[in-house]
Parts: sequence; structure tokens; C-alpha cells
Amino acid sequence: MASERVRPPDAAEEATQARLLAERYRCEFVDLKEARIDHELFRSIPVDLMFRYNFVPLRSANGTLEIALADPRNLNLIDELAILLQKKLRVKVAALSQIADLLKKTEQSQRVLEEVTEGFTLDVVGEEEGQEETLSIDRLSAAESDIAPVIRLVDTTIFNALERRASDIHIETRDSEVAIKYRIDGVLHYAMPPIAKDWHSTILSRIKVMSELDISERRVPQDGRFRVRYKNRLIDFRVSIMPTIYGEDAVLRVLDKESMSEKFARLTLDVVGFPESDLNKFRRYIKEPYGMVLVTGPTGSGKTTTLYAAITEIKNDEDKIITVEDPVEYQIRGITQIPVNEKKGLTFARGLRSILRHDPDKIMVGEIRDQETAQIAINAALTGHLVFTTVHANNVFDVLGRFLNMGVEPYNFVSALNCILAQRLVRVICEYCKQPVEYPDAYLTESGLDLAEWRQVTFHEGQGCFECGGTGFRGRTAITELLDLTERIRDMILDKRPASEIRRVAREEGMTFLRECALEKGRRGVTTLKEINKVTFIEG
Repeated sequence: MASERVRPPDAAEEATQARLLAERYRCEFVDLKEARIDHELFRSIPVDLMFRYNFVPLRSANGTLEIALADPRNLNLIDELAILLQKKLRVKVAALSQIADLLKKTEQSQRVLEEVTEGFTLDVVGEEEGQEETLSIDRLSAAESDIAPVIRLVDTTIFNALERRASDIHIETRDSEVAIKYRIDGVLHYAMPPIAKDWHSTILSRIKVMSELDISERRVPQDGRFRVRYKNRLIDFRVSIMPTIYGEDAVLRVLDKESMSEKFARLTLDVVGFPESDLNKFRRYIKEPYGMVLVTGPTGSGKTTTLYAAITEIKNDEDKIITVEDPVEYQIRGITQIPVNEKKGLTFARGLRSILRHDPDKIMVGEIRDQETAQIAINAALTGHLVFTTVHANNVFDVLGRFLNMGVEPYNFVSALNCILAQRLVRVICEYCKQPVEYPDAYLTESGLDLAEWRQVTFHEGQGCFECGGTGFRGRTAITELLDLTERIRDMILDKRPASEIRRVAREEGMTFLRECALEKGRRGVTTLKEINKVTFIEG
């Protein structure tokens, strides 16, 4: 029943439960880590069936198929599966986590990869007009060239990454194998089982050719880019090649500008996932006539998305909005966007100085990295412009020290600031396989939670299903903390009071910190306690 609260068992406990269940229903228990599995069976059975019924095939003989299930009690489900597979089934019992691991980490990826090789076309688009190469899988299948299989492998890896919403593709070289992983919702997952080391040099050469890099150079890092046409839209890939002790590694960053531009056209702060109280305050600050709105957080915490959402909400035909970014990741209609070009001397500081002569009303500076950029941005905020910008810091209080250590004048900085917003991204539990769980008291205490309050709270986790690729998560949402620059806090910053004291006063004035915001999302069943502990510091 949905209302039941289940404490997630550890591996040993789960195996014991599975053994008892097998004994009770007179089935054989199987340890999938040690069992011999006929991998050919994975190719003949639809992968969505394995996910839907949570089973793995073991071997087939004399018209009987041996399968491993976690729960042998549901006879109707087993009968239904026998009809769908058109085979007599012999059921064995295995631990659910082992079944899930086997499905998501190995054969599922391999099967999906093989399925996508049929009938898609990936075009690599050159820089010059008319220089297009069409890489059709049908044509490659028929090709006799030795390089055809590696082209097919690289292209299907890219295609599958786009299908699975990956933001990066990692190709990692090891002593005897090559691992290919996708970063989905901020976390790495195997794209397929590791492949033989023999493929390594041809895969890297293929990526270098696509990125117009030097294929003979293997001892220094190289950066490049290429563009593919997929489902009638252009997608850019930023490529980084790095030499390691076992050979070269590659990371391909997916920049789906057209898709993101469509998404950003409809993007508002509601979509980002702010708590209601912070959302109302932040909306008030981005509509101020002048001042600085500062967003902070580590790389990949969604700072740029938040600023784009803010700009999308306030843009109109009466105001000139100009941005200077490194690089311009997504294009927004109706605003002027300038890319930083360090090689040609167009730095953030120089671009920002030029922007101020371009008669803007609102300015976005991609990132403040040095004193010069900070000084110009603060002066712009003090002279009647609304300035949006980001800085790398762990929380809102670290930002204050960061700016003051850059050597900016404290009075000007405090006068210019409207607010500081810190944010992180947490993964959202998949709606299709979400289930209530109960954590042991020891884990709640370890997480810094008050047992009296949190023992009664129902947390949730995703069990892993076909919809989320076995991860239990689908998508990400923001957790935030917003510092109001009230008169009392402004005075404390000018007096150079310690961050701990400013933090205490901010709490008295009603500020919600990152951890509290995350725990509220855990309480509402948006994310898991493990994810919260991974992303925020445990206090207390």
C-alpha cells in the first residue's frame, strides 16, 4: 500500500529477506553477482519489459526460460509475463537492488544503444557553408571501411546522450578498458558496459577529426568544438581532450542551444523551483530601477539559468538589456548578448566598460572574477543601472568576504547591493517509481535532524524504473538562500563584523538557509534525504 512506510534495507539484510522469501515459496535463491547469466538473452527480450516487470533473464533451455524476480508472490504478474514472452517460466528469487543494478548499469544501456543504431542520421556540420558530411547509419552498416564501426559507435553514443537528456559525455581510459559515461541531472551514469582498450585510439581520433583537432598530438590538452544536426536542429558540442596516465580522456559538453532557446523563451522563475517566500522577494529585487542582484554557487548550480529566467521575466521593449558572457550559452530574443573573447582582448572588464557607453538600462555580467570587473559593475549599479551578475562562493556570507578581499570599497559595494542569492540544484524523485521510506533513527541523527520532529515525517525515494533509466530521479530543482540587505545587515558589513554574527542576525530577520530549504523539499517528497546530505552541509 502507498501509505506504508518502509525502511530501506542494506544489501545483506535484503539478501536475507530474499532467501527467506525464496524458501517460503519453494523457489531457488540466486545471487546475481555470482550467477552465470546468458547475455545473449538480453538481446532477445525487450528492455522495457525487463524494467516494467523488474526481472532479469538467466538462461533458456528446452523451451523454459529461467528468470530472477524480487517478489515471487504475484502469480498473476508471472502468468502475464509468461504469455508476453511466449515461454514457460522457471522463477528464481534475487535481491531487488541486484536486479536494478544489472538492468541500469550494463545490459540496458547496451540494448538501448543497439536499438538506436537503426535508422537515425547524424550530420556533422562544418564551419564553412556547404561543408556538410552526412553520417547515415544505414550507409555505415554497408560500408566496408575499417573505420565504419568506430564512427557508428561514436555517433550512437552521441545520439543516445541526446535521447537521455545528458549534459556531458565522458570517455575515460583505464588500464585495460574504456568507460563511457553520461552526466544526467548532474550525476554520472554508465552509457554501456566498459569496452575493450583496443577501441581507445580510434574513438579519440574520431572525436578529434569531428572537432578539427590535431590527431597526432597526444601529450598536451586540446579544446575544440563541433556541431551536429539531430532531429532537424543544430546542437553544439564543446570538446576537451586531456592526457592521463593510461592515455587520453575526452569530455563532450552538450550545448543544445535551439532547444534551450525555446525552453528559455517560456522560462520563468516559477520553473526554477524557488520557495514561495524567496521567490516573492527575488521578484521584487529584479524589478528595482537600479542596484546589483548577485547570484552565487559552485559551477553547474544553475546560476546562469536563474539570471536568464529573471531577465526573461523583466524584459520589455522600453528597456535596453545587454549581457557579456563567457560563452553565450543560450540566445534570448530581444536582448543584446556579447561573448567574451580573451584571445582578442575582449575581457569581462573591457566588455562591461564598452557596454556602459552603449546606453543600457539593465546589464548582465556572466561572472565577476577580478577587482576591475567588480569595480566597474558596482559603479554601474550606483549610476542608475540594474546589474545582474554571478560570483563563485559557497554561500551568501562567503560572497561578502570574497568582494572585500578583492579590494573593492565596502561602502560602495554595500550601497550597490540589492540582494545576494545562493543556490544549488537537487535531483527530483521520479514520479513513476516514487515510494515512501522510513530511515533508522541513527541515520536521522547522523543527518543532524531532531528525532522528535523528523521521526514522524515520511520521506520518499525512487525505486528506479524505465522512465528514469533506473536512477530513481528525473530532473532537478533549485534550493536557495536569499540575503536581504537590510539597514542592520548593511551596518554590520561596514563594521566588518564576523560572518557568523551576520548569519545569526539574518536568521533573526527570517532568512531561510540552503539546508532548511532542501529539508523542506524533502518533507514535501520532492527529493531524498540522501540527496540533501550530498548537496548541503549537515549542521548541528
